[in-house]
Amino acid sequence: MDAAASAMTTYGIPLLVLATTGSAALTGLAFALEWVPRLLAFALAGALVDRYGTIRVFRLATVLRAAVVLAAALLLPTQADGLGATVTVMLLAASTGMLTEFSYLAAETAGGVASRSGGECAHRIQTVLLGIDQTATLAGPVLGGLLLEWGGPTGMLTVLAAFSLLAGAFALRQPRHRRTTAPASVVRSLRTGWVTLRSLPALAWLVAGVTLSNLAIGLLQAAAPVIVVQQLGHSHADVGLVWSAAAIASLAAVAACRRAIDRWGLWPVGAVFAFVTTAACLAIPLAHTYQAYLAVLAILMAGEGGITVVLRTLRSHMILADAFGSTLSLTILLLLLPFPVAGLLVTAVPSALLGHVITGCAVLQAVGLAAAFTRLRTVPGLRAFLA
Repeated sequence: MDAAASAMTTYGIPLLVLATTGSAALTGLAFALEWVPRLLAFALAGALVDRYGTIRVFRLATVLRAAVVLAAALLLPTQADGLGATVTVMLLAASTGMLTEFSYLAAETAGGVASRSGGECAHRIQTVLLGIDQTATLAGPVLGGLLLEWGGPTGMLTVLAAFSLLAGAFALRQPRHRRTTAPASVVRSLRTGWVTLRSLPALAWLVAGVTLSNLAIGLLQAAAPVIVVQQLGHSHADVGLVWSAAAIASLAAVAACRRAIDRWGLWPVGAVFAFVTTAACLAIPLAHTYQAYLAVLAILMAGEGGITVVLRTLRSHMILADAFGSTLSLTILLLLLPFPVAGLLVTAVPSALLGHVITGCAVLQAVGLAAAFTRLRTVPGLRAFLA
């Protein structure tokens, strides 16, 4: 339920901004506003998860998100198109983005516990967890687009609030876990995560490579409403269809990834997916029709799904349990830094020049992933695990 609400938030809110304001620049700015609070929240979220446990943090975040979304759903119909509606959707983007990351971090921490208990089957557990995320990404964007197209902002926001409330209700059924260590402050949590990450060079290199890759991914997410609606002349629902098709490709890649890792090992499979990702990203500016854009973006997200399995498996294998929440929050913080930058790029760059910016980001992506997987192969003590 939370994954569905998160997908509708990530992909649906920028669509809502574009539908409300009609501005490509404000759509990019809303994307940045959606991600900046997420970055600011992660330091606090990691410390809160370590202190109070996953269930309390998860439940509170989902209930607050439902309340914020319902308030916006009631407020928007009373506002005429103009400054009031613009301020409302911008504040909605910022607040839902922050609360979504609290619930996401809590769920990721619970997933890390499950992976560590799985031993050698950790990558299988991660593929299941990632499959949940991708299934939500399959349904969330197209559902958000259709609801916005046919039911307006109120219809989309009401369904989003319902998913959030259901997520909190399901969390009530989960067991609580006692902590054996003292709670950490926010500063201490960041320091612990940084020290842990520096002590794990393999994970640090992979995080750095995926961070550069995420600049290209974030740019495509921020620019998708502008490209599909304004440049290719399609509807808001078609934007959701693009990401749903990408989720189908990613789900197929994740399913294949599990068997491929069992047969060939973690590193070879990850390297192949990295190549597919960079090649598809370089081809995006050459897609001048909606069908071509949809196909190339689906291939790109399939490659990105495989890389995510590698990252999550390595992360759950290497980070110790007592430092997992803090280190996870820091790594996700680093991985998300490019997303507000991508939103600002869409705001600042004229839509006619977005293709050139995408090409530049694709080159950075290729360099980052190549360096990361080259370095992974040479880290002592990991060859048996990666093979």
